[in-house]
Amino acid sequence: MGKVRIYLEMIKFEHSVFALPFAYFGAFLSEKKVPNPAALIWITVAMVGARSFAMALNRIIDIEIDRRNPRTADRALPKGLLSTRKALLFSLISLGGFLLAVYNLSPICRYLWPIVVVPFVIYPYTKRFTWFSHFVLGLCLGMAPVGAWVAITNSISADPFLIGAAVLSWVAGFDILYAIQDINFDLRHKLYSIPAMFGIRTSLAITRLLHLTSIALLVWLGIRLNLGLFYFIGILVTAFLLAYENSLIKPDDLSRLNVAFFTVNGIISVVMFFFVVVDVVSRGKGIA
Repeated sequence: MGKVRIYLEMIKFEHSVFALPFAYFGAFLSEKKVPNPAALIWITVAMVGARSFAMALNRIIDIEIDRRNPRTADRALPKGLLSTRKALLFSLISLGGFLLAVYNLSPICRYLWPIVVVPFVIYPYTKRFTWFSHFVLGLCLGMAPVGAWVAITNSISADPFLIGAAVLSWVAGFDILYAIQDINFDLRHKLYSIPAMFGIRTSLAITRLLHLTSIALLVWLGIRLNLGLFYFIGILVTAFLLAYENSLIKPDDLSRLNVAFFTVNGIISVVMFFFVVVDVVSRGKGIA
């Protein structure tokens, strides 16, 4: 059990709450029905496998950076609690789980899966040469609802990309907030981030703009899909939570950063998914 905890800590398994509800979000809205349970199970396996692969690979690629950063020096790989070889094996097994799920979903997924994997491989390197890294991370999570939508419908359309863009904006925004705590380290080691490049005050303004964009995209989606009252109530609650999150952090007071990042963002994804489910079920839709 001790080893299991080390692996779960390495991939920050508890952070799955940020992305998994939005994958379900895409699945439920794809046909405005409760998805087939088997499809939901395989979407879950695909999400867990893809995220575990990405996180483990990120830890391997960033091992030297993590070792030098006091905030991350206690992670499993820098501390020697887990070997790079074992982490790589775990990453490959996770990728295998993802591919197994892909081949049990809609046939189109068998051809599109590399599009999902490539950003996972690229992301850890981006902080070495561009502050656009926050948006690449947002893309990684934003693909979750798009992938789930495609997995249910076996087709590609514009609508899921609105959800994906909303998630991208939301994630990029809170990742900018999270990066503020490493601003001095990034400057010292010539790593790229929006806080290191533009300063804390500008970073907070960019985050607010991204979160407003996320809400606007969700509203646009609701109008396009002719969604019901519960969906828009969910957006209203989400907007309130994002406003609260942004109010927690001041240029001269970062003491509540972890509350904003971990607690509020975890609530946001679950709340939005809850209202999507209520909206779909309230219309009396059957199982797809």
